[in-house]
Amino acid sequence: MSLTTIARNQALDAIGLDSMSLHSAFPGATGANEISGGGYTRQACTFNASSGGVRTVSAVTNFSVGAGTVRWAGLWGGGVFKGYSPNGGSPKEFQVDPATDVISVPSHGYSDGETVVFYGGVIPTGLVEGTIYYARDVTTNTFKVAATLGGLPVDITAVAAPDCVVSRIVESTYGGADTHTINTWSVGLVF
Repeated sequence: MSLTTIARNQALDAIGLDSMSLHSAFPGATGANEISGGGYTRQACTFNASSGGVRTVSAVTNFSVGAGTVRWAGLWGGGVFKGYSPNGGSPKEFQVDPATDVISVPSHGYSDGETVVFYGGVIPTGLVEGTIYYARDVTTNTFKVAATLGGLPVDITAVAAPDCVVSRIVESTYGGADTHTINTWSVGLVF
């Protein structure tokens, strides 16, 4: 049973969110791999009231960073880790055919060699949550993934749970002191 939009708005508005973090690798359920150095600190943030089952950050958030790579961003409320999203990502629901290893996402917008991650819930058997994969054999609505750029397709042996999503991930690498900017962020509920 799906929640109504009103119920999703109420649930999202009840989540206390007050700061964002940056992570060099998959943060998991605890906010692991938070970057450090270069003047980095978590940044305060505020979110607009939910509308249409989505809650969006109310302003651009800038972070001071040192040398290193940003791969994930995290959300916190009262010092408690609340969730994460891949840097530059946009989560999408998908289906997978274990017989062919083909992943189906209507009009996904990926290209061969682009980096993607799977996360949330139970991911397809053969993949590791939060691990970066490379899209290959891309068509408008389908693709496969490889563990290395140009590598063989990963053998997927079982489907994912409905709450697992796939997303583009952008690795932002900095050679020294710089600013990492999060322009937008939306929080929704997957059903």
